[in-house]
Amino acid sequence: MPELPEVETTRRGVEPHCVGRVVTGVLVREARLRWPVSPELAQMATGQRVRAVERRAKYLLIRLDNGYLMLHLGMSGSLRILPAPTPPQKHDHVDLILDSGVLLRYRDPRRFGSMFWLNDLNHRLLKDLGPEPLGPEFSGLTLHEAARGKTRNIKTLIMDAKVVVGVGNIYANEALYLSGIKPTAVSGRISKIRFERLAQAIQVVLTKAIQAGGTSLRDFLKEDGTPGYFRHELKVYGREGESCVGCGGALKSLRITGRATVYCPSCQR
Repeated sequence: MPELPEVETTRRGVEPHCVGRVVTGVLVREARLRWPVSPELAQMATGQRVRAVERRAKYLLIRLDNGYLMLHLGMSGSLRILPAPTPPQKHDHVDLILDSGVLLRYRDPRRFGSMFWLNDLNHRLLKDLGPEPLGPEFSGLTLHEAARGKTRNIKTLIMDAKVVVGVGNIYANEALYLSGIKPTAVSGRISKIRFERLAQAIQVVLTKAIQAGGTSLRDFLKEDGTPGYFRHELKVYGREGESCVGCGGALKSLRITGRATVYCPSCQR
């Protein structure tokens, strides 16, 4: 599933092609996504100018004159900028046609993504989301307050979108390693100082991932049209049994809430 850095990279890639352009048409070939695409989508969006391409958590928000088109890429979704006459392939479900002669095409082989028309941002999928990890409202104090009195492990806490958005499994592993905190540590027992280190680590890891993704279509799209992870930067995720880059000891793994978790038993406590 695309994580926050991949979604942000996608946003930056499509933004210059969309902002300021008028939507001249919307073609929905397959409305059966995770939730059905509204039959009113074409009517509401056509004729409107794109004012911004924004992101909230893992949702892309295309802001038009009279509302928003909210997209989630799900497990396998991606966006492409293509010349308007480009024939669709099997899994190309929705086209947003722009007056510049290009289209924004949504592809999703597994159809776990979603696309909603919003009159405003008061939507059930957005209302309970926590702060953005790269925004001014997020800090070690934010995490410390959320953890107060909690007995659940720290990895589960930082992956809770009500606490902070966009810290998926890969980046939770990496941030915990960078901050020296063991994934199974009880969140309510972690000090303010260590939470500050963790907040900074989350920001560093996500920022590096976004930078590694690039900002052009050539940079952020692989041949199959999906953004790639910055795997060459990973310190622990996917490296079970390999040597820790810090101490040289063997990395260990376990599963937390069904997710692969890799850590260094010497560097993380």
